[in-house]
Amino acid sequence: MSAATDRLGVKREFELGGGRKGRLYSLPALEAQGAGPISRLPVSLRVVLESLLRNCDGQRVREEDVRALAGWRPAAERTAEVPFVVARVLLQDFTGVPLLVDLAAMRSAVARLGRDPGAVEPQVPVDLVVDHSVQVDVAGVPDALARNEAMEFQRNRSRYEFLKWGTQAFETFRIVPPGFGICHQVNLEYLAKGVLEKDGVWYPDTLVGTDSHTTMVNGIGVVGWGVGGIEAEAAMLGQPNYLLTPDVVGVHLTGALREGVTATDLVLALTELLRKTKVVGKFVEYHGEGARTLPAVTRATIANMAPEYGATLGFFPVDEQTLRYYAATGRSAEQVEAIRGYFTAQGMFGIPRRGEVDYSTVVELDLGSVVPSVAGPKRPQDRIALGGLKERFRSLLAAPAEGGGFGRKPEELGRKFGVAKGADGAARPGGGSQEPRTAPVLQVVQNTNPLTELEMMNNRPTPDRPESSLGRTATDDEIRLGHGDVVIAAITSCTNTSNPGVMLAAGLLAKKAVERGLTVSPTVKTSLAPGSRVVSDYLAKTGLQPYLDALGFNVVGYGCTTCIGNSGPLDPRIEDVVTRNDLVCAAVLSGNRNFEARIHQAVKANFLMSPPLVVAFALAGRVDLDVEKEPIGLAKDGQPVFLRDLWPTVAEVDALLGTGSDPAAYRQNYADVAGQNRAWLEMPAPAGEVYAWDAQSTYIREPPYFLPFPAQPAPIAPVRGARALAVFGDSVTTDHISPAGSIKPSSPAGGWLQENGVQVPDFNSYGSRRGNHEVMVRGTFANVRIKNLLVPGVEGGVTVHQPSGRRMSIHEAALAYEQEGVPLVVFAGQEYGTGSSRDWAAKGTRLLGIRAVVARSFERIHRSNLVGMGVLPCQLPDDVTAQSLAIDGSETFDLEGAEGALAPRQRVTLAIHRKDGRTDRVPLTLRIDTPIEVEYYRHGGILPYVLRQIVGR
Repeated sequence: MSAATDRLGVKREFELGGGRKGRLYSLPALEAQGAGPISRLPVSLRVVLESLLRNCDGQRVREEDVRALAGWRPAAERTAEVPFVVARVLLQDFTGVPLLVDLAAMRSAVARLGRDPGAVEPQVPVDLVVDHSVQVDVAGVPDALARNEAMEFQRNRSRYEFLKWGTQAFETFRIVPPGFGICHQVNLEYLAKGVLEKDGVWYPDTLVGTDSHTTMVNGIGVVGWGVGGIEAEAAMLGQPNYLLTPDVVGVHLTGALREGVTATDLVLALTELLRKTKVVGKFVEYHGEGARTLPAVTRATIANMAPEYGATLGFFPVDEQTLRYYAATGRSAEQVEAIRGYFTAQGMFGIPRRGEVDYSTVVELDLGSVVPSVAGPKRPQDRIALGGLKERFRSLLAAPAEGGGFGRKPEELGRKFGVAKGADGAARPGGGSQEPRTAPVLQVVQNTNPLTELEMMNNRPTPDRPESSLGRTATDDEIRLGHGDVVIAAITSCTNTSNPGVMLAAGLLAKKAVERGLTVSPTVKTSLAPGSRVVSDYLAKTGLQPYLDALGFNVVGYGCTTCIGNSGPLDPRIEDVVTRNDLVCAAVLSGNRNFEARIHQAVKANFLMSPPLVVAFALAGRVDLDVEKEPIGLAKDGQPVFLRDLWPTVAEVDALLGTGSDPAAYRQNYADVAGQNRAWLEMPAPAGEVYAWDAQSTYIREPPYFLPFPAQPAPIAPVRGARALAVFGDSVTTDHISPAGSIKPSSPAGGWLQENGVQVPDFNSYGSRRGNHEVMVRGTFANVRIKNLLVPGVEGGVTVHQPSGRRMSIHEAALAYEQEGVPLVVFAGQEYGTGSSRDWAAKGTRLLGIRAVVARSFERIHRSNLVGMGVLPCQLPDDVTAQSLAIDGSETFDLEGAEGALAPRQRVTLAIHRKDGRTDRVPLTLRIDTPIEVEYYRHGGILPYVLRQIVGR
C-alpha cells in the first residue's frame, strides 16, 4: 500500500481534550483553499471526503478525486467514482468463512507461483464475530442456552477450527468467539471507537462489513455499510471501496414520539416512507430537532434498517447523544473527549438544523405522527398500523397469491385442526396419511404445499432429535391450530436487542402479564436471543428476566437466531398439523427481515414488531386480533386483559434505563473477549502460513477461482448463442438465489453430501457450508419458494433444458449447458438481489456458467457482487420486462457490444433469436458503474484483479 502524504497541505494540529493535542487532515483548511463549500456538505459525505484527503497518494486516491467530492452538488449527474478507503472491516461467520477461504486460496496461489504467501495479508484491522451459527433447537427451558451452544459447537467444529487457523495465520485478523453477541451490537457496544489514531494522525472510524446491517453503527456517527465478501476482501487488501458519488437524502425529523410508541414503530414508519421515496443506492442522513432528541440506541435501530429501506447508509452525525452513548457503554473518558475534539475541529459536531446542509432532496417526518405498528407478512416495508392488523391479515388470507396474498377461502378462518389420530386413537407421529419422504419435490406444483413442506420439515438440521429437546411441549389435545395462529414468537435481532428501552419494556409487559396470571400456549415456540450478554445483565439486575422465563422467553443464545432463519424445529406434531392442513400460521419477531420462507419454512406469515409486542402476541396466540380493542387473554380471576392494561409507560421504562447504561457492566463484559468461551479456547486448530486443504472435507474446500491462474487476464469473451437458465419476477432476494437454510436430501446439494458420506441429520445448513463451493453451487437458485417462470406453476430450483425440453434441476441444466458449450443468462424483474449481502449469490451464479443477469433493476450490493465475480449486470429499459418480450426459454441470445473495451454504464444490445427465425433487439444499460469495475470485470472479478496486483509488486 502506498503511504499517504499531505499532498494538499492540510494537516493541522487540534485539541484532543485534557491538554492533549493531535494532528488531522483538516476539512476547514481544504475549504479555505477554495476546494468547495465543504461546510455545507452532508456530514456523511464529509467523513468520506476526509478519507480521500488523508489517503491521497496520487495512485489509489488522486487529487482530482478529492476535489470532485469536495465540489459535490446536490442535484448533479452522478458519473464520478469515489475511492473510499476504510479504517477497518467487520465480518460475521456465515460470510466470514468464505472470505477466509478465499484469502487462504489466494495464499495457496501465491505459494504455487513461488512467491511469499505472507504478501496476502489484511492491510486494515479485521474483526470477525461468530454470531450466525447458533440455532434455536431448544427453547422455553432453563438450560436452553447451554444445550443450544453445545449443539452449535458439535455442528460447526470444522468451520470453527478453520477460523482459529485464520487468527494465527493473519496478524490483523481477530475473532469474537461464539456465544458473545451479534456482530452489529458488539460493533456498537465495543468495536466502534468513533475516532482512531495512527502515527499521531487522528481520523474517523469507518468500515465496511460483510453483512448488510453493518449500517447499524451509523447511529453513533460511524460511516459504514454492508458489502459482499469479495468487496470486503479487496478492502482488507488495501483496495478502496469504489462507489458512484451518491445522492444524499436528508430526512428532516420534527416533533417527538408519543406515549406508547417505540423505536421499532418509528423505524417501521421510516422503512415504509423511504422505500416509497426510492432511496436505493443513496445515502440517507437524519437531521432536525426531532433527530437531536432521539437517543443513540433509537438512532441505531433506525440505521440498522437502512438495507430494508434500500439506502447505502442511514446516518446520524456525532453529537452529545453520541458521546453520552460512548460513555455509557464503557469507553474511556479520554476516548470520548477525543471524539468530541476531533469532530469539533472538523466542523462536523452536532445534528444539523434544517437549511444548514445541502441535500439532494429532503423528506419530512413528524415523529408525533408515528403510531404503533407491525410489518409483514412477507416484507419489512409493508407496515400495518397495529389496530389494522386483524383486517389486513384477513384480507391477505383471501387475496390471490399473485397479489401478495395466500389464496385461502374466507370461511376457513376460525377452523381449528388437531393432531391426526390412528385407528386405535393414538397420535400418529407422522401425521395421518402422507406422501413418502422420497417424493419428488423438484417438480412440485404451487399450492400443493403438504408435499413440498413435508420434505422441508423432514430436513431439519437434526431431525432425529428427541421431541423433548424442544423444551416446552404441548399435549395432543392442546394442539389446535388454524389460520393466523402464532407458532413462533422470538425476541431476537440486533435491531431491537441493542435498545434497552424496548427490551426493558418487554420485560415489564411480561411482569404485568405474569402477575395477572396470563400464560403462553405451549403451541407457541418462544425464545429470547439477546445481541450481547449485557442485555442479560440488565434484565437480571432489574428482576425482569424471571418474568420473561415464566412466559417461555428463556435465553436461547447470544447470536442471530430467528431473524436469519435459525429458528430451529417446531414440535413435529405442530409441523404436521400446519403442513397437512396447509395452514397460514404466523411468526412474530423483533427482527429486521421477514422474507418468504426465511423465518421458518412452514410458517407463511411473518410479522416484524417491537419486543413488547412480541410478548403480547405470544400471549394472544394469534394475529387475527385487534389488540387495541380486543382482550389478549383472561386474568386468573377470569377478567379480560387488554394490551393497554399491560403496556409499560415511558416513566416505568425510564426508571429502569440506568441499568442498561452501566459503563462498568460493559467494560466487564468486553474485558476478555477471547477468554470467555472455554470450548473455543480448548479447541485445537491447524497452524501454518498456508492452509493445508483437506480434499475430503465437506465444509472447507479450496475454491476453483485460481486453478489455474494466468499472469494476464484473457480477452473478454463475447456472449453469443446463450440460453435463458431462468426467468424470475420482481423482488428476487439473495435468499432466493443462495439460501442459508436447510438442505433437502433430494436436492442437488443433498445428493452430493450423501454421495460424500454425510448423513441427513448431519447436513447442517447452506449457511454453515459456505466454505465448500461444491455444496454452494448446487444450492444456487435452490430456495424452495423461488419461482422460475420458465416452469409455470412450479416452486423450487427447476428449469427446462433447451432444446431437449427436459425438466431438471437448475444445477443439472447448467452442467448440461456447460458440456454443450452454451453460455447462460438469467432474466429478472425489479429489485433483483434484495436482502442480505450474500456473496455466494454472485459466486454461485458465476460457477453455474451464467454470463449475464438481465433485470429491470438491481439492489446495490448484489449488482456490485455480480461485477466482482465477472458476471454482467444488464438493465432493461423502464417499460420492458421479460414478460413483455415473451421469453419462454426457446430463444437464444447475443449481447452485442459487451466485449472489447467496455465503458461504465454503456449501452449494449440484447439480440433475441426466436425459434421461428425472427430476431428482436432490445437496448440494455450495462450496469458496470465505474472505471474500476470495468477493470474488475476484465480480470474476471475482484479477486483475480487484487491477486495480480499482489503478484506484480
